[in-house]
Amino acid sequence: MKVAILAGGMGTRLAEETDARPKPMVEIGGKPILWHIMKHYSFYGMNEFIIALGYKKEAIIRYFLELHHYSSDLTVRTGDGSIIVHERRREPDWIVHLIDTGPLTDTGGRIKRLAPYIGNTTFMLTWCDGISDVDLAKLLDFHRAHGKLATVTVVRAPSRFGVVDLADDGAVQRFSEKPAHGDGWINGAFFVLEPGIFDYIAGDQTMWEREPLEQLALDGELVAYRHHSFWQCMDTLREKMLLEEMWRGGAAPWKTWE
Repeated sequence: MKVAILAGGMGTRLAEETDARPKPMVEIGGKPILWHIMKHYSFYGMNEFIIALGYKKEAIIRYFLELHHYSSDLTVRTGDGSIIVHERRREPDWIVHLIDTGPLTDTGGRIKRLAPYIGNTTFMLTWCDGISDVDLAKLLDFHRAHGKLATVTVVRAPSRFGVVDLADDGAVQRFSEKPAHGDGWINGAFFVLEPGIFDYIAGDQTMWEREPLEQLALDGELVAYRHHSFWQCMDTLREKMLLEEMWRGGAAPWKTWE
C-alpha cells in the first residue's frame, strides 16, 4: 500500500528549527521526524512513499539521495569523483517518490497533486509532524469494514491547562493539573483513503481539513478510528524537546520497529 506524506509546509510555529531546514528534517534522536514516521509505516509492510514537497524541498531531496551512501562504507576517488560502496546495506528498503507540490499550495491541493502517483487504489495519508504508535493493520481493517471513502484517526485532545471543577457555591470539587487528555477527540491524521476523495478537492487553494472533510462527513463518507494510545504532534520547540527527551530516555512509544 502506498503512503502519502505532506511535507511542504513552512512550520512557522517551530521557527527556531525551520528557519534553517524544513520541518520534516527536524531531528529526534539524530534522525529526521520524517524518518521516524516512515519507519512506523515500514514496520507494517508499507514501503512505498509519495512525499509532497514544498518549503525548502532541496533539503528533503538531498537527504534521500544521500541516505544510501550515508548508511554504507565508501571509498571515494577525489580525482574523478567515483564512489565504491562496500557491503551495501539494504535497510531501509523504501521506494520514495519526491513530488514538488509548490511552496504555497494548501493541504488539499498537495493531496490532489499526488493523485497521478497514487493511482486508483486505497492509500494511507499523514502529515510530517505527528508521530504515533497507532496500529496500522487494525486501522486498515477498520477502514475496509466500514466501506467509506475516508477514515481519519482521532485522538484525545491534549490538555494545555489545568482543569478545575467547581460547585455552584465556588467549592472546588476536582483539581487536575494538565491532565493527559482533554474531553474531546481531534484529527490525528493517519488517514486511510479511497481515490474517490480526489473529487472533493477543488484545487491548490483547498484546505483538506475544511471543505473536503466537511463534505465527506455530510455525505456519510467519513468515519473515525479512535486511537487510545500514544500520539504527539511536533508544532513547537517545546514539543520537539519533549519527543527528544522521550527518545533519549528509551521511552519512545512510536518506536514500533524494535
